Amino acid sequence: MLRSRWIVLLLRAMLVIAALWLLVIMGLSLPGELADEAVPFRIAAQAVLTVVLLSVLAVVACIWRLLTLIHRDRFFGDASRRWVDGIVWALAIGWSVFAAGALVLVTVIFFTPEMRDPGIPMLLFGVVVLSSLPLLLMVVMRGLLRQATAFRAELDEVI
Repeated sequence: MLRSRWIVLLLRAMLVIAALWLLVIMGLSLPGELADEAVPFRIAAQAVLTVVLLSVLAVVACIWRLLTLIHRDRFFGDASRRWVDGIVWALAIGWSVFAAGALVLVTVIFFTPEMRDPGIPMLLFGVVVLSSLPLLLMVVMRGLLRQATAFRAELDEVI
């Protein structure tokens, strides 16, 4: 139990650092980087990236609440399923917005002859595919949590 307390404490510290880093990027870095007039779609890019970063912040908040439920030994219940659903929805929204933005950018690159280069579309394709993995993993984990909660309820009835 002592080891899991240290891991939870370390995870909470990393969540705080990640949330602060995301807030700095959203509030300071992103507007500065996209303020250059050479970026043609800067408002759209800033909107897409802000939604994606907000969805990641929502995931951080949901993980924090799940850690609280674990600390209180109340993980196998309806509350934890709601927070896991929150993670799934946040990831789905962030991924959908990012994938749509990447598709628009690839379309612009494809239809602009002087910009036609396969490097950026291939990079975006890889990022879209790789960023779908946490979403799909959380969907699987949600199913496992649902099964574990049902098993725990059956075990509580037997005891």
